[in-house]
Amino acid sequence: MSWAGGLAPAVSAGWNVANTGAVATGIAHAYGVSLAVVGLFTTGLFVTHAALQVPAGRLCDRFGARVVGVAGLLTTALGSALALAWRDAGFAIGMRALAGVGTGLSFVAGSDYVRSKIGTTVAQGVFGAASMGAGGVALAVIPQFGSWRAPFLSAAVVGLAGAAMLATAPREPRRPARATVLPRLADPRLRRLAAMHSASFGLSVVIGNWVVTLLERDGHDSRTVAGVAGALVLLLGIVTRPLGGTDFGRKLLRASFLAGGAATAVLAVAHPLPLAFAAAAAVGLSAGIPFAIAFTSAQRAMPEAPAAAVGFVNMAGALTILVCTPLLGLTFSLPGDGRIGFGVVACAWALTVFSVGRR
Repeated sequence: MSWAGGLAPAVSAGWNVANTGAVATGIAHAYGVSLAVVGLFTTGLFVTHAALQVPAGRLCDRFGARVVGVAGLLTTALGSALALAWRDAGFAIGMRALAGVGTGLSFVAGSDYVRSKIGTTVAQGVFGAASMGAGGVALAVIPQFGSWRAPFLSAAVVGLAGAAMLATAPREPRRPARATVLPRLADPRLRRLAAMHSASFGLSVVIGNWVVTLLERDGHDSRTVAGVAGALVLLLGIVTRPLGGTDFGRKLLRASFLAGGAATAVLAVAHPLPLAFAAAAAVGLSAGIPFAIAFTSAQRAMPEAPAAAVGFVNMAGALTILVCTPLLGLTFSLPGDGRIGFGVVACAWALTVFSVGRR
């Protein structure tokens, strides 16, 4: 039950990251808006998600991860369910912001729950794999329904199921928080870890939100085929996020940033389709390696408040998604139909190799 409860917030957060991007074109038609506006559906989620990362960590350090996690999952389910009530873009973005309150609380809580109940770096990798895998499943499954309702209805179901699992999971040991947490967030170790997480997690999610549209429009692939290829960007992190918790994963850390950037560049121009599949797979595999290292290293850097440290690192990734998702959507109106944006993302990902410390 500890594993099920700890992974439930990861699954909910990962699902909500990718659910609207999975049917971006369909949502644009249903709401009568541009793809750039559809990008704001993800931005709305991450505005509140990012803002609540450090506060969520403080709440977990004070009240316990399980309580905070259940509250977050229920909030995500509520926001997603309410989004079904009115097909208006402004209202939907508002409800996505409410859902982001829930994911912001529950994701940090889930990571802290796994730390307190299981406690290994590999366990953090499995937690991350569940989140990334859920996003990959969303990219593959939701396009099969095609309805604008599918992203919201599925997110509500996932949130409710996750809340039930975490509520019935064993309680974690409590530890008092200290008042000196926030000044230490300027620690250069945390800034390096935040940069690593912004590239590997943040940019991979940005790619995941638009890769289906890229392949569907630029390569003229069917929605089903594009959805399967796009799912690899997030789904294959299931394999490499747990590996990132081993010494073998640390040795691959620098290579993962270079490989992620190179694969993104190939994805931008990939033809024929098998090359696009290979590039998407390489992006997904590369994105998974740094997760466990970033989270566990952050927890060790601030042992007096490990949840707040994770919140700071994850906030950087969330801000990357918040800012870059609509910007990448805007590049679909430029010559190249999104290729320029994917090229910029590729460069940013590869350059993050310089943020990796020695240990």
